[in-house]
Amino acid sequence: MRVLFVCNNAYIRGNGLSASVLNTVRNLREYGMDVRLMSASNPDPDGPQPDFPLRHMKIPLFEPIIRSNGFCYARIERKVIREAVEWADVVHFEECFLLERVVRRMADRQGKVCTATCHLYPHNITANLGLPKKNLLSWLLSRFWVRSIFNHCSDVQCPTSEVMRYLQSYDTRARLHVISNGIRLPEDPFRPAPVQPEPEVDILCIGRLAKEKSQETLLKAMQYSRYADRIRLSFAGSGPKARKYQRMAERLYRQAVLRHVPSFGFYTAEQLSGLARKSYLYVHCAWVEVEGLSCLEATREGLVPIIGEGDLIGTSQFALCPESLYPACDSRALAQRIDWWIEHPEERNAMSVRYAKAARRYALEDSVKSLVEMFQLALEKR
Repeated sequence: MRVLFVCNNAYIRGNGLSASVLNTVRNLREYGMDVRLMSASNPDPDGPQPDFPLRHMKIPLFEPIIRSNGFCYARIERKVIREAVEWADVVHFEECFLLERVVRRMADRQGKVCTATCHLYPHNITANLGLPKKNLLSWLLSRFWVRSIFNHCSDVQCPTSEVMRYLQSYDTRARLHVISNGIRLPEDPFRPAPVQPEPEVDILCIGRLAKEKSQETLLKAMQYSRYADRIRLSFAGSGPKARKYQRMAERLYRQAVLRHVPSFGFYTAEQLSGLARKSYLYVHCAWVEVEGLSCLEATREGLVPIIGEGDLIGTSQFALCPESLYPACDSRALAQRIDWWIEHPEERNAMSVRYAKAARRYALEDSVKSLVEMFQLALEKR
């Protein structure tokens, strides 16, 4: 079975979708699948390149916004696309943009089986255009994506049950499969050591610094926490809101709300694991999130999470107790949850072990096996 993965760009540092695509392709190959990638070429000439490279496409006016959010679009090069589609038995879409629509039409003409993964909500895009959470454009994009891509696929991977409900609400005709993107796990279960919230309380927040990730909720929560003077915040990620959040953090320090200046940085996977193991809590602030693997990767290390809960947040399914949830974007509620965990270290350490065990349900090997079964089903039912 030959599977073609289609993605605008798989080589942007700090983009969760790009990282997921490369991880999936690599692990499918290790599983024994014949997988090739069509994507914009890697800007690093010394780095890996896609099997079917496309040139980058710049969009006037919007290019700075697109780049600042860790994304870029690929040019429509029909000769390359035709060659890639002719090679494939299954064409798998990672997005629902112009490239995927052109590839889908060519695949239809050649009678190829098409599948997809729902990696994005339209709100991930409209939020960065400055539109409110509920807006007409998000609804229109949802309808367009379903009609132009998902309804032309036999099967669609939904990373969480929340994504499945979202696609069902738009009458998606494809077979829907809840398959996590998965995380790498050590062979032996990790046994987290007890951590005490004194004298300092380290709180970790991982994610692209963008509007829909809403890290400002955590910064604002410091004004309501009884223990703000003991808290050390670490933000792992980059993005268009980086300067704004850094200024907010410095202001909290100058006002003596915080006694420790929050840190901002971009870290390797190994460095993030180290940060997670020495932290007391993990906070996931996003109000739009398809899955949120960064949360799973933190809980894998025994870090107890506090996760925003809402209609477009798949990450909330990882919560194992009510104290790990709060209404998304509610800074006061988040502060209350943070204070509760600080005041209950024994409960925190007990839940740390539970979270480390629960993360093992999302093993990458299981996700790859389920994805292979989905491709096989697509071919059998063509």
